[in-house]
Amino acid sequence: MTQKDMKQQEGNNMDNNTGRDINTDENISGVTHLNEPITDDPELEKLKTELEDLKDKNLRILAEFDNFKKRNAKEKIELIQTAGREVIIDLLDILDDCDRAQKQIEKSNEVKEIREGILLVFNKLRNTLQSRGLKVMKTINEDFNPDLHDAITSINAPTEDQKNKILDEIAKGYFLNDKIIRHAKVVVGK
Repeated sequence: MTQKDMKQQEGNNMDNNTGRDINTDENISGVTHLNEPITDDPELEKLKTELEDLKDKNLRILAEFDNFKKRNAKEKIELIQTAGREVIIDLLDILDDCDRAQKQIEKSNEVKEIREGILLVFNKLRNTLQSRGLKVMKTINEDFNPDLHDAITSINAPTEDQKNKILDEIAKGYFLNDKIIRHAKVVVGK
């Protein structure tokens, strides 16, 4: 390195705020040792390789997780779209029975036969829904529970022991697999 190059190098290494040479090492004279390339250290190369491997593994894990999230979202959408499929399939038989009953009602004048046919269809519907986990909520003469019942109105209780009890049911409440799906609409004694 020529003397001119060294002066230029020293000028480049000066801190503009303090006027000090920022690349100096008190144990080594001159400034050129700081600009030398780092020697090939096998441990440094090993660490660089390990770092690259970890970066690669991290990218792969992120990609796998992203794919998992997309697959999970797709499965959730499919599940929601087909959740009621089995119930609807079971109800199609009852719908067919309703169609047959309607034809019989139009043809027949016998009230007893019509009533029996309709009761058969209703019972089949109830049994199908019960087999799928539907349960009717018991309400009449039960204590009023705002978590289960919607009070439509209250009337004077005929007896003292019927106060805060359900006296009439306007609409039934239902459980599906022990979870409430519709609150019962009731009349409460006061």
